[in-house]
Amino acid sequence: MTLADAYREGLALAGPGTDRAFEVSCLFEGAFGLSRYAPGLDARQAGAPALERFFAHCRKLTEGEPLQYLLGEWEFFGLPFFVGEGVLIPQPDTETLVETALGLMEGTPSPVVADLCAGSGCVGISIAHMRPDARVYALELSEAALPYLVRNIERNGAPVEALHCDALAPPALPPLDGVVSNPPYISREEMAGLPPQVKREPEMALYGGGDGLDFYRALPDVYRPLIKEGGFLALEVGYTQAEAVAALVRGAGFHAVETRRDLAGVARVVTGLK
Repeated sequence: MTLADAYREGLALAGPGTDRAFEVSCLFEGAFGLSRYAPGLDARQAGAPALERFFAHCRKLTEGEPLQYLLGEWEFFGLPFFVGEGVLIPQPDTETLVETALGLMEGTPSPVVADLCAGSGCVGISIAHMRPDARVYALELSEAALPYLVRNIERNGAPVEALHCDALAPPALPPLDGVVSNPPYISREEMAGLPPQVKREPEMALYGGGDGLDFYRALPDVYRPLIKEGGFLALEVGYTQAEAVAALVRGAGFHAVETRRDLAGVARVVTGLK
């Protein structure tokens, strides 16, 4: 079977879907090391092992398996991250959290930052990549996610220390210049309506309690004593939660509380200063 025929067969196996052509193209490149737009695909034969893997992955798309898990990695903030079952998939919206934190750290030499609910490490590692003078602590409770965090730190050569712990019961940390987090924030009602692909991601990283705000109620009070005067708290929030989270952050004693919007104009990050 030629590579061109393999791509067409992969599309048929994957079935209908909004992003199917893109997903199959990504799987094709991952399996064969070639863009599906590369010249000469009609004349090149597909190797059997790669062909079998490609077709198997295309079938798994119809079962709701996330593309990122099938590929085994995904890009975030221009960096590669290993992903797979048990770890939250990095999303473009979360880059707003990284950009916000970097802006708040401007002018702070050798900042010390904690990344809570770190998952794959995409937030903390991206911060460390852009600020190699920073000391970043990445806190993660999940046994399944922790190996991805450790591997991604090694892969990107980031000055990040992985800590296996509950973010709401942290170990001794040095005084912090900043705290960042993309915590679980999906409500009970929203969990029921999630797309099949999202439901494959770990519930522990998604579910934030009945109204999605459980983590935000606890975190500001836990970390305010650990943050230096003038330091910051930056939290990613769900698209309807900014006002409620801002009130919780303000109520914990932070000032200059603000909301930052993502590229789609959605209120995505809430910040406060100590």
